[in-house]
Amino acid sequence: MIRTAAIFGILLAAAACEREAGRELNRSGDFGEATLSNAAVMSGERSFAIQLAGRFAKEVPTTINFDFDSARLDQTARSVLDRQAVWIKQFPEVRFRVFGHTDAVGSNGYNKSLGLRRARAAVNYLVSRGISRSRLEAVISHGETQPLVPTPERERRNRRTVTEVSGFLKRHPTVLDGKYAQIIYREYLESAIPGTTLTEQQSLERTLQ
Repeated sequence: MIRTAAIFGILLAAAACEREAGRELNRSGDFGEATLSNAAVMSGERSFAIQLAGRFAKEVPTTINFDFDSARLDQTARSVLDRQAVWIKQFPEVRFRVFGHTDAVGSNGYNKSLGLRRARAAVNYLVSRGISRSRLEAVISHGETQPLVPTPERERRNRRTVTEVSGFLKRHPTVLDGKYAQIIYREYLESAIPGTTLTEQQSLERTLQ
């Protein structure tokens, strides 16, 4: 029995050695990504970030699309980004990433560059709407590698950027106090502009006419 347990322990250790334990040291050089991830899970930060990401995706459109071989924002894209900016302003403790994508037409290298230009265009627009650039990241481009519609042809739905919650600002007072739930369940006001200037009585009278 002891021998069996010992063999089983050796096999587990060998299997663990085959898996990647963590990434290299992060940019600041303080500690590894594995330690950072473990700390986030233990504090509940990772779970709360996932919940907030789900709320963001539910309450506002996260995706904009582009013309072929273009990083120009059309009116529809700007309207979507306007809604994202309003939402983001309600949560000053939160960071976001914008992922750039392309369709499969063109070389992988060119498409990665194009995807990054699209992500930066979206970030620059959000900045113009009053979002601090320090809260936005546009350094990741998936190029043509993650299509929504698998096809080698031109496909507008694949030419997109996707905005996602990436985490919390470490130095924000609410985050330092660990009040993640307070952030997640904060009320989001979709717009400060009322949808109509009619009073409730006027609306009722118009309905009855």
